[in-house]
Formats: sequence, structure tokens, C-alpha cells
Amino acid sequence: MGFWRNQLSGPTDPAADAAWDRHEPRKGFFTDTSICIGCKACEVACKEWNGVPEDGLDLLNQSYDNTGALGASTWRHVAFVEQTSDRIEQARESGRKLVSLGMPSVRSHDDAALAGGGGAATATLTPPGELLPGAAAGPGPTDTPVPDVRWLMASDVCKHCTHAACLDVCPTGALFRTEFGTVVVQDDVCNGCGYCVAACPFGVIERRSGQEGHEKGPQSHGISIKGSGGTGGTGATGNAGGGSHQNPPSHAETNGEVKNVGIAQKCTLCYDRLGAGQTPACAQACPTTSIKFGDLDEMRATARARVAQLHELGYSEARLYGVDENDGVGGTGSTFLLLDEPEVYGLPPDPRVTTADLPDMFRKAGYAGLTMLAMAAASFVGRRK
Repeated sequence: MGFWRNQLSGPTDPAADAAWDRHEPRKGFFTDTSICIGCKACEVACKEWNGVPEDGLDLLNQSYDNTGALGASTWRHVAFVEQTSDRIEQARESGRKLVSLGMPSVRSHDDAALAGGGGAATATLTPPGELLPGAAAGPGPTDTPVPDVRWLMASDVCKHCTHAACLDVCPTGALFRTEFGTVVVQDDVCNGCGYCVAACPFGVIERRSGQEGHEKGPQSHGISIKGSGGTGGTGATGNAGGGSHQNPPSHAETNGEVKNVGIAQKCTLCYDRLGAGQTPACAQACPTTSIKFGDLDEMRATARARVAQLHELGYSEARLYGVDENDGVGGTGSTFLLLDEPEVYGLPPDPRVTTADLPDMFRKAGYAGLTMLAMAAASFVGRRK
């Protein structure tokens, strides 16, 4: 039973499950948001390499964001989150609670020096529910001040889930699992039904809107900024000033050809580059190495070492996202190091693939069928008497 459950929601090798005859190490990203500077080089590189249309150059009246969220024409999205000292304290407190649940321990400089036999801090991973002797689930170095304000910047991308709901529900086979464990859309097979859009627990995949070919219309991405050539201050949602991302039309005065309108689109993890042994465009362009790419096992090990290092430095709010193979999607191919709760970055705290509930659904349906059969049998027995 465990094997079949893992085929629906637990740990498994997705490429092997897809019956690839040659084994390639599963590839993935590790995005370290603690060193992201919000330059958006990843967004630009992604668009240039993959021919993704421009999706709006105006700010959304919420921080320095001009794209708002991932979508059919936004395969990489850099979020900007401004926080005050009160929110930073809350983030660190929630991080300390995670430490006591098995995250890498947070120790003071003195404890680290004792453990390392000198002045160098050592990063230690602890099993769930256990802290090493001398390790405390409290804050790190007391000389780490809480700033009055900080910006959290993070480059979001498709998660390439172990159990991809978008792939599971696709009726045409347009979405397929590659030999690298990633999930790719075949543009010429997709019929634009949109089942994948509703199924994705992360809200990543969307159907591209707009008009096919070269479009000379005004810029539009869910809102209209005065002076941008729009029709005033009313957005696509009817709110003055707008501000919500509503799968923007893929056109502007500056872009060229708009392709695949009505077709589901998302990050391919640069499948064409992987086949040639190259690094995806976004990771290649990142100037701070915030976006790292490689074998997924290595990326997860790097992520665990990095969060342990930050804990040693006193940043107890650091945590990992997408590394748990027993979560609702079997772990993701895109691992993130966050400095606050996932919801702050627009990520679901407990993503769950739709197929995870199939065993329970079938079990309940079976119980209901047996109950009806028993009642029908009982009624016939009663009539005979």
C-alpha cells in the first residue's frame, strides 16, 4: 500500500515513474532569498531565452513589483516585501519554534566555539524532535540587532513538483515529465482546456491571453497606470488604480510576436538547455548566485547547510521550503530558503496535490457502495418474510 500511496503523493523518482529508459540525475533549483538583490536579471534572461512576451512595465502601486505573480507570460517573478521591526521579530520567533521541531539548531557564538573546538561556528543538523547537548532553540548571537525595516526579495518559479497536479489532470498529454524530472508543456498538443490551471496548488501555470501576432495596443497587466497609454485608472477587475495581477494580456507597444495565446504556459526549467548540458538562463544570469542550479540532491544539501549557517549567525527566521519529500506534493524540484513564513512570499504553507486524496476518496466510495448493497439485500430479505 505504501508503494501505491507514494505514486500519488509520497517520495518517488518521477522520471522513473514516467518510464524513461535512461537515468539522469533529477535537476532542480535552490533559491537563496537571503542574498537576492531584486535586480530581476532572472526575469529578463528567462524572457529573452524562451521568447516570453513582455507582461507590463508599470509598477503595481505595491512596492517595486511590475509583474505581481507568476503567470503565462511571467515564468520568473521577483517579489518585494517590506517589513518593519515588529514583523521581523515575529518571523524570528516563528523560526525558533521550527528549530525545536527538527530544523538545524540555533546556538550562540560561545556554544559554537565549544562545539568546534575554537572560534569557528559549526553547522549541525539535528534529527526531528531532538536538540544537541548545549544547543538552544532560542536566538543566536545577541549582537545581531533587529533592523527598523528590511526588504525581502525572492525570485519565484514553477516548483516542478514530484507529484505534479497539472500533469496528472492534463487530458491531452500536453504536459509531460522529462528525463530530468521536470515538467514541460508541449505547445502544439495543449488544447487550452485549463484543467491544469485549477489543479496547480501554487497557482503557477496559466493560459496566455491577448491577441496572436504583433499587437500595437496599450500596456496592460491587470491595471492601467495614468500616462501609460491606458484608458484611465480603472483596472481589469474594475477597481480604481487596480493592483491585482490577472494574467495580463501579452502585448505592449514594445513587444514583437505574441505566440501561444490561449495555451497553458509555465517555466520549462530551460529543457532545451538541459539537453545541451547548460545551466538554465535565470541561474546563469543571477549576479549573486541567489539562484543555484544542479542535481536536486546536491541543491537540497546546499540548502540545509546554508540554513544552518544562517542559524549560527543568529538569523533564526531562516527556513527551507520544498525539501520535505513527505509533504503534499512529494517535495519540489525548486527549493527555497525563506526568511519568513511562506505566506509572506505568496507561497502556500501546505501545498497538496489533488491525487493525494484519491485513496481516501475511493475508500469512502467503496464503503458507501457496500452500505447501499447491504441495505438493498436487507430489504429483499425483509420482503421474503
